[in-house]
Amino acid sequence: MISGKTTLIAHIGYPTESFKAPMIYNPWFDSKGIDAVVMPFGVKPDDYVAALASIRKFTNLRGALITMPHKVVTMGLVDEATPTARIAGACNAILVRPDGSLLGDQFDGAGFVRGIERKGLLLAGKRVLVSGSGGVGSAIAASLAAAGVAEMALFDAFPASAEALAGRLAEHYPALVVRTGSNDPAGFDLVVNATPLGMKEGDPLPFDVSRIAPETFVGEVVMKQAITPLLAAAQAKGCRIQVGTDMLFEMIPAYLEFFGFGTATADELRAVAQISY
Repeated sequence: MISGKTTLIAHIGYPTESFKAPMIYNPWFDSKGIDAVVMPFGVKPDDYVAALASIRKFTNLRGALITMPHKVVTMGLVDEATPTARIAGACNAILVRPDGSLLGDQFDGAGFVRGIERKGLLLAGKRVLVSGSGGVGSAIAASLAAAGVAEMALFDAFPASAEALAGRLAEHYPALVVRTGSNDPAGFDLVVNATPLGMKEGDPLPFDVSRIAPETFVGEVVMKQAITPLLAAAQAKGCRIQVGTDMLFEMIPAYLEFFGFGTATADELRAVAQISY
């Protein structure tokens, strides 16, 4: 039951139809007797700056989850960003501090990497390809670099975005070999779709699946459905996969700590989640 005492966490993005976080957080809050709720807020890009300026003034707002397409823009709207967010060049979490200032942080990459590692892929020394250099792709790339991968290829439909991310990675991880300009998945240990491709029916696949070896691990960020066309094609080739919602389950414990709600394990969250597609 939402009441006047309920603490609000805004979930801001556009469109909202594919949002899955409320189906995980809210059952967990209920199970723990926590009077809080994650509420989707659909905000188009042209309205985002003004909307965030208004939302931050809500007196019952603890913070916000930020998703596509606002993660990169948010970096210029918070009062302070953590080092992780600065490396990624994007925020996916905002905390409203007691003085009203906004702290931005980034958990996408940590959630993705934790999920991959829990499935048995040891990332140290591996070759990886990340397609998509926006907020989520940049965060995943930063966390993969921190996990010790040896070589990373970056691809984006806007080459300048991939080049900018490559520059940030080179600054913080000078030993990492970074390449840009190709999304050919041949020869990689891990390939990651960090683009929106797969959210709409009829979208092209983000990779030429015929070039993906059965030994390659394929990761996805799209959450519109559990098995996206990319993951279905990868499974058909015998690849190990990670579905988009796995990243959510792995990052939510860090979010809960960030917002001051304690913590949880991914298994605890899965036990109460009520995800539908």
